[in-house]
Amino acid sequence: MTAASMLAEARKSLGMSGRPNTITKEYAARHGDEFLNASWCDMAVTYWARHSGNASAVLPGGDRAYTVWHAQDFQKAGRWHAGTTAQVDAAKPGDIVFFDWGASNTVSAIDHVGVVEKALGGGRVQTIEGNTSDACKRKVRGADVIAGYGRPDYSGDDWTEAIVNKLPQVSKGDTGEHVESVQGLLLARSHPEVAVNGEFDATTEAAVKAVQKWGGVTADGIVGPDTWPVLLRVH
Repeated sequence: MTAASMLAEARKSLGMSGRPNTITKEYAARHGDEFLNASWCDMAVTYWARHSGNASAVLPGGDRAYTVWHAQDFQKAGRWHAGTTAQVDAAKPGDIVFFDWGASNTVSAIDHVGVVEKALGGGRVQTIEGNTSDACKRKVRGADVIAGYGRPDYSGDDWTEAIVNKLPQVSKGDTGEHVESVQGLLLARSHPEVAVNGEFDATTEAAVKAVQKWGGVTADGIVGPDTWPVLLRVH
């Protein structure tokens, strides 16, 4: 599984237009004829992933035609990055990028999806997208319309998941070395107000909630399987 193979497959579709097409026909064959003439941006991502051997990395929840569910799959896997300028600048080729034309950065408002071909800096990426004016095209998009992106585990060796499986859930009132780990990670996430004292206090909880909002997971102040990956995220 590689980002390069995902992009090579996507490039083969450039210029495809109209529907039904090869992508919608294949999706409909598995999921029903109602998909033959449906919006096909995420069907295209599904097609490229399956044809490049990247299905398990790009489709953590299985085939997707609905962009909101696909983005939520990446959130659940702890592989979601919000669409801020800084985050967009950290995008990599092969990342699956989701767009909200209303510029709300809200996952439930996502309208469209593509794959990052190149990070251009300045909060911009070059993409390959299906169903752009009913065609597959290269586009340049900015952080203003990027709701966020999912980072597929192309390596097939998700070190974050392996670590998280060994970590306990901690929350306000807890003490000990795992709380110290949380506090150290919060300091690395630009929360200098947090003291590394092993006591999960109100200040630590507030910082955890801020990081959870940034990472696109439920902001409940509890560090569990959804939040450890956000704290451990490497760019």
